Amino acid sequence: MGDAVTPQSQFMLVAQVTPGRHRGLRELLKTMNSKPGMADPTNAVLPFGQFERLHFARLVVLDDPTLGDIEAHDVPRPSLPVYLAFIGSCDGSAGECIADLARRADTGLRRIFMHCDGFNADGDLLAWMQAHQYRLAANYINWVGRTVRQVKEESALQRALAAKVPRASLASATQAQQLRRELIDFVDAEVSAGRLGLTPSEPTPLRWQIAKFLHLVAIPLAGLILLPFLIVLSPLLIFILRTKENSDAEICPPPDRAALLELQHLEDHDVTNQYTAFGSVKPGVFRRWLVTVLLVLIDYTCRHVFTRGFLARVQTIHFAFWAFLDDKRRLVFTSNYDGGHEAYMDDFINKVTWGLNLAFSHGVGWPRTRWLVARGARIENKFKHYQRRHQLPTQVWYQAYPGLALVNLKRNQRIREGLELAHVTDTQAQAWLQLL
Repeated sequence: MGDAVTPQSQFMLVAQVTPGRHRGLRELLKTMNSKPGMADPTNAVLPFGQFERLHFARLVVLDDPTLGDIEAHDVPRPSLPVYLAFIGSCDGSAGECIADLARRADTGLRRIFMHCDGFNADGDLLAWMQAHQYRLAANYINWVGRTVRQVKEESALQRALAAKVPRASLASATQAQQLRRELIDFVDAEVSAGRLGLTPSEPTPLRWQIAKFLHLVAIPLAGLILLPFLIVLSPLLIFILRTKENSDAEICPPPDRAALLELQHLEDHDVTNQYTAFGSVKPGVFRRWLVTVLLVLIDYTCRHVFTRGFLARVQTIHFAFWAFLDDKRRLVFTSNYDGGHEAYMDDFINKVTWGLNLAFSHGVGWPRTRWLVARGARIENKFKHYQRRHQLPTQVWYQAYPGLALVNLKRNQRIREGLELAHVTDTQAQAWLQLL
């Protein structure tokens, strides 16, 4: 596998749904599923399974049920549109993936986007999609470099090897070494016959390496330049923060039961689930500035620190991102995660409550924080009510490797890495066999 890395990207296309066409859009999206909310990979509208670089994708109607909550800040309820969002996580650049989708799923995408304002059924589809692509404020990828092809090939490798390994424990280390050599010969034969694939990683794009290095340097440099001003202004900023923390309204009633049942109806059809949340940012320059800066910092750590299976201490998220809409008046968050919804939320509460507060306490109605990182999501019932109220049903959700959680992906990767080692100790041979 070497040191070559195929980078991953995420994209979000957003377009306003034409008034009066919401129902037709939802009906069309429903035809794309094999289970509630779960896309049929071979559906006739957009056959996601044909796109070998696509990890996850979703189509979701961004219809904010909490829009009126902003009135608690003495701000009139805004008149904001309902949107359709097309979201994807892919290998390579987002631009290349969008171009591939436009080229190979032209007819189906036109059927979907014809429900959106300004879409010309006879116009340039790719240009329209590019014009409706939104920049992500922060972007998390669980394991940079792990491609769809790698996941599928390593899963097939694990299944093939597991079928050849005796279930009885091995009596000696010598037997373990012998069995490992036999399995290596078996894999070599299967690869030669075309029944297994172990494709080498593609060369790391030079442009991506340069962009990553520049980003690595630029953000700390900008921080150093701004540091003197922040030090001078810190008493004022702290005063404003504490004043707002003590006065901002909490809006955390239990979610509507019918809405909750609709969300639950779309969950737990596989070991991995989806999450889409949408809501208003607290009004005012201070909150808008603060959440923008914090998401820049979150994006920085996701890009340069949390690239090998962890988001802080959380290990169950495949992909996630934050994105602003409506001139930063509203914020979208999406994730693809392993396990059930309650366990997902408990994982965050128990491990990174401070992170939840940093990222989400600028949303209207969030449980009150103290010094930005304390309280807030630590108040479990209020937090859980809040996030469910802001969660939206994801009408169509696709995953390229159903049945495989991140723990499986990591195990399968270790199996391949162990297979490719020229020499291992007896202990390493036994440990490797136990992975199978």
